[in-house]
Amino acid sequence: MLPLRDDQPRTLIPYVNWIIIAINIAAYVFEVHSGAGLPPKSMDEYQAQMAFFNHYGVVPHNFQLAFNGAPGYSIAAAFGTILSSIFLHGGPLHLIGNMWFLWIFGNKIEDHFGHVVYPFFYLLCGVVASMTHIYANPDSTLPAIGASGAIAGVMGGYLLRYTHAKVQVFWWFFYRPYVFWMPAVAMLAYWFALQLISQVWSQWLSLSAGTAHQSGGVAYWAHLGGFLSGMIWIKLIPGRTKYAHGGWIDKTGKELLPKDSTKV
Repeated sequence: MLPLRDDQPRTLIPYVNWIIIAINIAAYVFEVHSGAGLPPKSMDEYQAQMAFFNHYGVVPHNFQLAFNGAPGYSIAAAFGTILSSIFLHGGPLHLIGNMWFLWIFGNKIEDHFGHVVYPFFYLLCGVVASMTHIYANPDSTLPAIGASGAIAGVMGGYLLRYTHAKVQVFWWFFYRPYVFWMPAVAMLAYWFALQLISQVWSQWLSLSAGTAHQSGGVAYWAHLGGFLSGMIWIKLIPGRTKYAHGGWIDKTGKELLPKDSTKV
């Protein structure tokens, strides 16, 4: 189920959301330039890619080594990878998919928090998402990368902030495409449930195999942790506006007119 747009108008031009998207794109260009942004075609390219992701991505086991004082591992460097990993992606489709969701939902969360607070909310969700992944997979030596956890936080915040909004979605069902509007709450709840079911299924497969074998894939725990953190922070961090009776009012009670009621 792919969201195409929402019907929620906004009162600000989302400059910061555009900047975050631009940073992600620039980081991916850096990956490609470093030989890590495209699917490897040889063992040498694969090793170079893994070396890049091991350096800049989140490797949960490295945190154990850092806290145990292992030579060559520092706590500062380990936590630094949490921030760097948020802006890295494993390929063009990974990047495009994440940026599309951020384009649709991020601008409305920026509208709620304002230009200054929004990037801190975004990064905070990304940090919590990574910490959730680390806690759930403490012995993993595989690097985790991607903005999905931070964007999941944006989606979790959207779920509680704009309960009245609707989203137009594209759904391919039984070999037929469908485009229709549905409540944003239902679409986002469906996405969260899908992550939860996928994590349970992945865990069951691992247990049924009776092995601790590691494999790459989707960090569902990061998605779940990021989404729930967004729901929490949207309630704890004060916003710049309130939405009531079909319009916005600021903290002083002044009505704010929407910049656009159709574009996302």
